[in-house]
Amino acid sequence: MRHAIGLKIGPVAFRVGSDWAGPIAALADLYRDYPPPTGVPDYTVRLEAARPWRRWIRPSVTVRGDHMLPDALPLDLAHGVLAAEIGMNLQLALGERRWLLLHASSVERDGRALIMSGESGSGKSTLAAVLATRGWRLMGDEFALIDLATGAARAFPRATSLKNGAIDEMLRHVPDARFGAALTGTPKGRLRHLRPDAQAIARMDAPAIPALILFPQFGRPEAAEAMGPAETFVRLTQASTNYVPLGRAGYDALTRLVTAVPTVAVDYPDTDTAVGMVEQLWAALP
Repeated sequence: MRHAIGLKIGPVAFRVGSDWAGPIAALADLYRDYPPPTGVPDYTVRLEAARPWRRWIRPSVTVRGDHMLPDALPLDLAHGVLAAEIGMNLQLALGERRWLLLHASSVERDGRALIMSGESGSGKSTLAAVLATRGWRLMGDEFALIDLATGAARAFPRATSLKNGAIDEMLRHVPDARFGAALTGTPKGRLRHLRPDAQAIARMDAPAIPALILFPQFGRPEAAEAMGPAETFVRLTQASTNYVPLGRAGYDALTRLVTAVPTVAVDYPDTDTAVGMVEQLWAALP
């Protein structure tokens, strides 16, 4: 590729190549404080023009890599950094076999991890980002990586993708300088990436033991309800991108997780309420 960058995010190394300089420059800015990768990358992402003339005439970005979905639609060049993010997600989601992957945000305190899973719009990314301003370490926004042998959670602190109202909410808690450029008109609406803080980057190789699983839901009256292991297991199989190909190893890892870690479904009307609920639940842990 004409332009390329290497990224190391937690235990995963990527090489992202592009036909255009813009997406690589945006990635270099977002990940400027991360250590450079060494050795052979785990995954390769390519941002390519579908046809040679598409580099200049109505340029659009096609995402390719080691693993890909053949029906994925191209994105506008203005959204190239989003295309790179989608490409990195795809590589991990479709190719990873070292850890059980959960579509979840996670934060850490005192060596123990809080894992938050839910559908898009549930508020898990925003809640994790806010908790990271309240003394927690951000471990990840997109994926929680669960060690198949030990059950420990590994950090994957990529830049947090915030959408629409979540951007305005986070601007209440962090300076604008922590954000990347604003993207408008994306398939998900308005989008900005929030850089993790120095603690998240410096300690991204430090694992944590899962201590609490939450299924948050934003925009509802305050409520909390304990969830049993069977329901948690079913929900997390749906939230895992590699549970099925892992086979018995994935089943064993997920079974250990849901039987050892308490789970609570929490509804909340606003972020401040959610933070208070998290702190109360965390304080009640043995």
